[in-house]
Amino acid sequence: MSEKKRGFFGRLFKGKEAETDDAVRDEQPVEADVAQTTEHPSKDAAAEISVEPVASLENVDPVLQANETPDLVEPDLVEPALGTPDTAPLDVEPPAPEVPEVISEPVDIPQSEPVSAEVPAEMAPAEPMVVDPSEVEPKLSWFQKLKKGLSRSSSALTDGISSIFTKRKLDASMLEELEDILIQADLGVDTAMAITDRLSDGRYDKEIAPDEVRAILSEEVEKVLAPVAQPLNLETGKKPHVVLMVGVNGTGKTTTIGKLSQKLAAEGKKVMLAAGDTFRAAAVEQLKIWGERTGAEVIARDTGADAAGLAFDAMKEALAKDVDVLLIDTAGRLQNKAELMDELEKVIRVIKKHDPEAPHTVLLTLDATTGQNALNQVEIFGKVAGVNGLVMTKLDGTARGGILVAIAAKHQMPVHFIGVGEGIDDLEPFSAKDFADAIAGLA
Repeated sequence: MSEKKRGFFGRLFKGKEAETDDAVRDEQPVEADVAQTTEHPSKDAAAEISVEPVASLENVDPVLQANETPDLVEPDLVEPALGTPDTAPLDVEPPAPEVPEVISEPVDIPQSEPVSAEVPAEMAPAEPMVVDPSEVEPKLSWFQKLKKGLSRSSSALTDGISSIFTKRKLDASMLEELEDILIQADLGVDTAMAITDRLSDGRYDKEIAPDEVRAILSEEVEKVLAPVAQPLNLETGKKPHVVLMVGVNGTGKTTTIGKLSQKLAAEGKKVMLAAGDTFRAAAVEQLKIWGERTGAEVIARDTGADAAGLAFDAMKEALAKDVDVLLIDTAGRLQNKAELMDELEKVIRVIKKHDPEAPHTVLLTLDATTGQNALNQVEIFGKVAGVNGLVMTKLDGTARGGILVAIAAKHQMPVHFIGVGEGIDDLEPFSAKDFADAIAGLA
């Protein structure tokens, strides 16, 4: 191949060989290269042509590759690929030319750090967690749960007592301050006066330690609660023994029924549950779950069904299947809504059609956070539904359990159970001493 042809190909593709022939190209006139074609521009125009490097031949039209030759390159001017003999066939596609990278300014390339063969800690497989038994929070006893639940009331009482009876001699103003604290803790006026009267007996103008005041507080509260701390008696000779659960919205009626069902099943009793809260679909489903847990049959209807009709069917089924205890849930209702209380009376009348003495037990659930309104609930539900037993629930947080003392002092209503959590074992028979010690902040 001639030197003229080799110089033209170097300008077109900027190949490596063209770089070595720069001196030869400089000596050859531009017209010698342009003369290789018959239709090229004039000498002046050819001198101004700027030939761009060909990045790739892949984008060339396939038809052009097969049938045509570019205008500026004749077939005999196509140079074989570098590194191949001049006799290589023309149909061999040359590789894309290498375009040298032009770096205008020196670039400081940092040296890469050697790659560590160690796996980062966050990517390493997690090791089995070994728990120190001493770090595991121990399961609280029943009294510890009760004390924790009554912490709001006991803290207010113990802090107030400590502030009043620290290095001071007993006088009338101190007794008045103590009485106010006791009333604010919902213990009731009668209980507050009983405690202050006992403190004033023979102790005027004498110092009295806060621990002694708390001990007296516990003793006086226990005196009030002891007569009403009665276990639930289901051995009445009635079969089934019918327990009707009543109360306002959100006091835990359905949960209490489930927990009570568990206790009765553990005693070997055959239990049936009636989903009488037909206004709330969640209550029906919740009671069904409790039935599955405790093995108790559940009588339920669609949401919105007549509650009295369901109670009638449940009584019929319980009698036919020789059930020991029938627990009937009811919808939550406010004690000041006459139409809702009338509906509750209707449910009771339907139950009495099967057994004039039923329901044998009417349990009222009281929310421990209610406060003074609980006194009104006991009075109204007692008149309408014949409540003869109480269950204090939700003594597991910011409770105001002192109201139970005021209720016991005023109504002398039996208290069968108290609840200190959502667990199935968090319903326990009421103990007057445990409650009194917890509210007084005694260990």
